[in-house]
Amino acid sequence: MCLAVPGKVLSVNERDGTLMSEVDFGGVHKDVCLQYIPDVAVGDYVVVHVGFAIQRLDEESALRTLAEFEHLGVLKEEFGDGFALAAKQAGVDNPEAPQPGANTDATAPGATVDDQEAKS
Repeated sequence: MCLAVPGKVLSVNERDGTLMSEVDFGGVHKDVCLQYIPDVAVGDYVVVHVGFAIQRLDEESALRTLAEFEHLGVLKEEFGDGFALAAKQAGVDNPEAPQPGANTDATAPGATVDDQEAKS
């Protein structure tokens, strides 16, 4: 499913001649193209579809929609681990998940930030 999701503009900058932004979707931050609504400012709420801000939205509507999406699990589906979701839906183990007995050394090459934070 591909939804238009509201988010709060955290920054606005130009990247390679394209107006871009970091947008907060209830704690998940993503890069978003602002070319369709170039007069957006930091703090504005926008509706984003496939990486493009397509409409401005008032804060109350944005927060209400985000809360409903969170309640329905839509944010996890839209922004979560796609491999884990697909594996769960298929009823198989996630091939990306750490395997039992695998090296769990948080300082090992390939360790994630989460591994390192869990160790400390």
